[in-house]
Amino acid sequence: MEEGKRYYRLGAFVLLTLGILLAILFVLGGRSLFRPTFTFETYFKDSVAGLDIGSPVRFRGVPLGQVIEIRTSSAVYEKDVPPDKRRNYIVVRAKVSISGEEATAMERDVKEYVRQGVRAQTELVGVTGQQYLALDFHDPKKSPSLPFDWTPDYDYVPSIPSFAAQIVANVQTFLANLNEAQIKSISDNLNTLLVKANTQLDKLQVERLSADADGVLTDARATIARVDQILAHAHIDETLRRIDSASAKVDKLLAAPGLERTIDNAGVITDRIRKLVDSGDVDRMATRIADVADRLDALVGANQYDITATVGDLRSTAQNLRELSESVKRYPAGALVGGPPEKIVLPGSSK
Repeated sequence: MEEGKRYYRLGAFVLLTLGILLAILFVLGGRSLFRPTFTFETYFKDSVAGLDIGSPVRFRGVPLGQVIEIRTSSAVYEKDVPPDKRRNYIVVRAKVSISGEEATAMERDVKEYVRQGVRAQTELVGVTGQQYLALDFHDPKKSPSLPFDWTPDYDYVPSIPSFAAQIVANVQTFLANLNEAQIKSISDNLNTLLVKANTQLDKLQVERLSADADGVLTDARATIARVDQILAHAHIDETLRRIDSASAKVDKLLAAPGLERTIDNAGVITDRIRKLVDSGDVDRMATRIADVADRLDALVGANQYDITATVGDLRSTAQNLRELSESVKRYPAGALVGGPPEKIVLPGSSK
């Protein structure tokens, strides 16, 4: 009985663990399994070198999904077709997985988009050689669908050659359409161009150009020689030694502890000033000074006449003090006793 309970508990533990693991997988990414996706395929007649499984798929530059399969038509649709009658296209399948709404809308409108001229084309990603699948609108008349005689497994989007393939095809078409008269005309034009080039070269004054070039080279050599002389006589070594000495002094100055303390003190003072400004004391002080100035202006305006009289009295007092000072200088004793002494009349004088 106890052994049966242990098996029951072990089975319940295993089931609970699997349930938790499935829940975690569903939360992390399992929901995408139930999200609708849209897969389409396109065919290329030329090489798709550089396009790999996982390469991006973009519609007019907007990311849509990625390439999920690259195969040949002979392996997918032409297994029972004789080799000499196979088309040997490259079958590229891509999945739109950016969102369920995008996939549903793309699946609903893909046939209308194809009718309006949506075509698939391989394009390079920078200069790395990697390619991605680009969807864009082109002229349907100039970009017809490749012929095939099977039913596609997914919605079909026609393709057009890459830009490089188009250039090569255009050049090949141009060369193939050339006839003997056109080739002769091109050859005559080239010969005429060469003759004109030779004529223009003959008209050039080669000797004068050569003499001018020699003169320029001579002047350049003279200039280089002067620069060498200047550098040879310049006190470059002494200048470098002075620069080294000044650099050493600057290093000592920067390494001095007093400079570090000064910087720290400046930082402390700056912090205090910032705190004082932030607290509003400076604004209140400025307001009080402005109030005091207004009061002083009012006081001076109300007592202007008294202030003028007081200033006049101060001037008279200063004048009296100046006269008293002069008297003290001439008659020091008179400042304490009285006026100046009487004049002494000597015998025999008239007065």
